Formats: sequence, C-alpha cells, structure tokens
Amino acid sequence: MTVSGTETTFCDRCGRPRTDGAHDTCGRARLLEPPRFCTTCRRRLIVQVTPTEWTARCSEHGVTTS
Repeated sequence: MTVSGTETTFCDRCGRPRTDGAHDTCGRARLLEPPRFCTTCRRRLIVQVTPTEWTARCSEHGVTTS
C-alpha cells in the first residue's frame, strides 16, 4: 500500500511499525472498520463514518476514503 508515492511504514489499525510482528488480527479487523493511524507518519486519523462509507484524514498526508 502506498500513500501519495510514500511507502507504508506503520499499521493503519494499531499504529505499530509493519516490521513489528504479524498484523493478522489488524488485517481481519480492517475488513470491518476504517483505518485509525496514518501509514506514513503514525498520526492518529480523524475518521468520519456514514452508513455508506468512511473518510479518514491525516493532518499531514490528506484524505483516504472507502
């Protein structure tokens, strides 16, 4: 996964580095919920959920939508 040409470094659910163990639980949980952390800078995302979609915004790297 990339964000604006930047390599993914952190897990978008738990915020830990991708190299810090397996993230199988995070992957399964992400099937049902939006991301919580920016994969580039590890900042907590501002998440808005509606009945049909979600929007997650990092103050530094912009918006991701479902």
